[in-house]
Amino acid sequence: MSRFTKYIAGAAILLALAAALACGNQDATTPAQPGDTGGTQPTAMAQEPTAMAMEPTAMMQQEPTAMAQEPTAMAMEPTAMAMEATAAPTATESTAMTNQGDSRLATVQSRGTLICASNNSLAGFGYINDAGNTIGFDIDLCRAVAAAVLGDADAVEFRPTTAAERGPTMQSGEVDMMSRNTTWTTSRNAQWGNFAPTMFYDGQGFMVPTNLGLSGMLDLEGAAVCVQQGTTTELNLQDFINQNNLSIQVSTFPDNISTNEAYLAGQCDALTTDRSGLVSTRAGFANPDDHVILAGTISEEPLGPVVPHGDEQWYDLVTAVMAILIYAEAYGVTSDSVPTAVTGNTAVDRLFGLEGAYGQETMGLSDTAAQDIIRAVGNYGEIYDRHLTPLGLTREGSRNALWSAAPCTDCPKGGQIYTAPLR
Repeated sequence: MSRFTKYIAGAAILLALAAALACGNQDATTPAQPGDTGGTQPTAMAQEPTAMAMEPTAMMQQEPTAMAQEPTAMAMEPTAMAMEATAAPTATESTAMTNQGDSRLATVQSRGTLICASNNSLAGFGYINDAGNTIGFDIDLCRAVAAAVLGDADAVEFRPTTAAERGPTMQSGEVDMMSRNTTWTTSRNAQWGNFAPTMFYDGQGFMVPTNLGLSGMLDLEGAAVCVQQGTTTELNLQDFINQNNLSIQVSTFPDNISTNEAYLAGQCDALTTDRSGLVSTRAGFANPDDHVILAGTISEEPLGPVVPHGDEQWYDLVTAVMAILIYAEAYGVTSDSVPTAVTGNTAVDRLFGLEGAYGQETMGLSDTAAQDIIRAVGNYGEIYDRHLTPLGLTREGSRNALWSAAPCTDCPKGGQIYTAPLR
């Protein structure tokens, strides 16, 4: 090979090496363009894992926090539900719940009033007078209880209650007591509530127009008789019909007023209810002499207050209040002669809280509760004479006189008004 040829070959090799070096430098320094597969792609790939590594961090920082907030919102829902559950109940509901929480006595004292189911249309027993006040024999029994537990005989809310409403009203517990010419029976005692001592003994009878000329109850054969539905009166009438094999048309009405109106309108030949009710109703007629109450009775009707089941202390208390009214008359103490200092009569001193006791503390009564009661409403005889004697319901010779051995000297005795001793 000539010297020139060797020179040319060497130069070509040098040029090739230079070109190769130039290409290598370009790959190492030129940024990768979109779609390039050059040397910068590994760097971008190296960065992607870093971004991916950050994504879990973002999720950890944000999503868990949002999730953590959701349970908080859920936790608030039970609170709202709890608020709904503890929303203020209605008056009826709160009263009905009495037996589930506080005692009846505590509830009455906290409320500041006694709620009493009553009649408002039976003269002498429970009615509204011309001044708009609810008065009567049964009404004063409620007032006596209010005087005992609240110190105020006027702190009573009277709830007018029809005969048919009596059972549901007592079963609901919405009233503290009922004093509404109600007969004590075994089924009512089991289903409605506990009956306090009998405060009036009665029996069912019949009233007819005088011009019919009937002389006895058996003369009602073929007659139509008006009676209030949902009462023992209705049941007794059916027993009377069955026992005597009589053909009598029975017409029932929902309440006392509609029953009386039907009788006066001539829809019936006779009206039947407790004899005391007949006396009261007849007294309210425009022409009482046009009607006569037939002799005799067809049932026994012991009438007295009722308290809801479930609170023995309250039952004992109401029972004691009735006894206080009766024994105050028996001991000759009236609303004008209530003692405030020891008298020397052991029974009187115990009754009025002056010496000794009869269980006041256990029942939740003050020692001197009897003083408040008798001052406010008087004794049993005073209540009777105020409301029933004017109707002609005299006690002399009746079962509503005090028991034969009552210690009083100027009182009707020989009857059945009697209760457990206060000691």
